[in-house]
Amino acid sequence: MELIQNTADLSAYLVADEVIDHHHPLVRATAARLAEGVVDSYAYARVAYEFVRDTIPHSDDADDPRVTWRASDVLEQRTGICYAKAHALAALLRAEDIPTALCYQRLRHDDGTGHAVHGLVAVRFHGAWHRQDPRGNKPGVNAQFSLDGERLAWIPDPAIRERDYPVLYAEPHPLVLGALRAAPDRPYLWKALPDAL
Repeated sequence: MELIQNTADLSAYLVADEVIDHHHPLVRATAARLAEGVVDSYAYARVAYEFVRDTIPHSDDADDPRVTWRASDVLEQRTGICYAKAHALAALLRAEDIPTALCYQRLRHDDGTGHAVHGLVAVRFHGAWHRQDPRGNKPGVNAQFSLDGERLAWIPDPAIRERDYPVLYAEPHPLVLGALRAAPDRPYLWKALPDAL
């Protein structure tokens, strides 16, 4: 699949904003701590990815009712669904000048009752974009950081109307951000997740 930037301006994938708030002191401090002792940007990206994947529980896995959406809140509260964890990883990577996009998949719910949009990031190295899934591993899910072939949590199955969206967004998709901001808790959010973009 060819990944498509939603803007040709690569600097847009380094911007700090209300969601990917890499100007926030907590994000800066976390990035600085993660950068200690790493030899290059690739090593930093792997360390940041593993930090978000492994130390910030996915709120559904942890049965945590809190909803986070701003990167600094995800790092402070140590919880978030896939979108929120993608926002946190994007902020940590952009804090170290690594172009990072938000991207999405459409996947069927585990119980087969419908679909939901799943959030990922893509990092730019060596002139190409590489998608990464920081959602967090669990039995049956083994996502890994990779620039040599994708190792995502899930591979969409077109036969059940799942798909990869090829667009790389510099900012969160409005449907995703709207659902996160409107949700008072995760049970509410689960019913309001967008099922397609």
